[in-house]
Amino acid sequence: MAGTGYVGLSNAVLLAQHNQMMAVDIVPQKVDMINDRMSPIVDAEIEEFGSD
Repeated sequence: MAGTGYVGLSNAVLLAQHNQMMAVDIVPQKVDMINDRMSPIVDAEIEEFGSD
C-alpha cells in the first residue's frame, strides 16, 4: 500500500486481516509508529486493531 494517510492506512488494515501487507510512506515518523503498532492517524477502529 502506498501512503499511510486516512485512505491508505484504512485500506491496508482491512487487507491485512487476511493478507500479508506492506505499507510505504515517505514520512519516517509515520513508519516508526506503524512498526510500533500505533496509528499515526486518529481512527478508533485502526487503533483498536493495533492493540490486538
